[in-house]
Amino acid sequence: MKLKVLDLFCGAGGLSLGFQLAGYKIIGGIDFYEDAINTYKKNFKNSKSICVDIKTIDDREIKNMFEGKVDVIIGGPPCQGFSAGNRQQKLENDPRNKLFFEFIRFVKVLKPKAIVIENVRQILTKNNGFAKNKIIEILTNEGYNVDVRVLCSSDYGVPQNRNRVIFIGIKKEIGEVNYDKIKKGKNKVTVEEAIGELYALENSDSRILNEPPRTKFQKYLRAKNNIVLNHDIQYPNEKVQERMKYVPEGGNWQNVPEELWDTKRDNRHSSAYKRLKSDEPSITIDTGHMNYFHPKFNRIPTARESARLQSFPDDFEFCGTKTSQLKQVGNAVPPLMAKAVAELIKEDLSHE
Repeated sequence: MKLKVLDLFCGAGGLSLGFQLAGYKIIGGIDFYEDAINTYKKNFKNSKSICVDIKTIDDREIKNMFEGKVDVIIGGPPCQGFSAGNRQQKLENDPRNKLFFEFIRFVKVLKPKAIVIENVRQILTKNNGFAKNKIIEILTNEGYNVDVRVLCSSDYGVPQNRNRVIFIGIKKEIGEVNYDKIKKGKNKVTVEEAIGELYALENSDSRILNEPPRTKFQKYLRAKNNIVLNHDIQYPNEKVQERMKYVPEGGNWQNVPEELWDTKRDNRHSSAYKRLKSDEPSITIDTGHMNYFHPKFNRIPTARESARLQSFPDDFEFCGTKTSQLKQVGNAVPPLMAKAVAELIKEDLSHE
């Protein structure tokens, strides 16, 4: 019997895909972003895909849809309002925390065996760890043993150095979280291994890969029909391309001759005009700004190239405009990292 998962603030479904790859059954995803839910619906056809403001779902509806059907609740609720300096009101009353406490409301109603919460690394150090400690306290009070770690996605087979905080809560009567058992990949996957085989499509109308995959990771990525979706190649304006000609792999805006800039600035971020390095994992994928460029071509990666760098396989199709696709990819949790988390807790939950 497969363990059943509900994904709150699911986005395109990176966390869900990781749990599915680990053998869980995805029964639902909820998000307010319509394009992301359309993507979720396309890729998780047997689950409920709900596009709604989560605050409008009352407890009775939660029970009607999911009571007795959920073993694990996962998601990335915003936690910006967890501040030690705000002592005039309860955390629950800070509007910035509303969505986090909506997540907790689902936990209270459905009482899952386990909880997984994803967030940015800064939450561990913000206000001397106040936010982290409060989240642990809240989950502990709901009856869960809790642990939290920063995970770097490149340790789990993802061709990208992306750090994310993962809180895991397991019902106290079931067991404890043992992060020491999480399985890491043996070797780092590089940018070249992830997207190099797509270079052959650069000046072609075809979106079919004719050569067989050369590595285990490429086999994982490939669609059965070898078709590459969401690979809309677009080049920036000539001025940007001219600047990028001077940027080597691993370089950034500092490699661009000063006369090519419209304004003289020495305070650009190090990620500006950053060119990816072929022989290393990628830097953190964002939502499609001019912050990282293709290792070989003078353009940003396509949605598919970014998706591969996030460890989404080619048969995972993204909906919406190119801008929306890049946003969905950039906001996602890398599926293979999520899979490692899912496998970590699966054994304990299966024995319950």
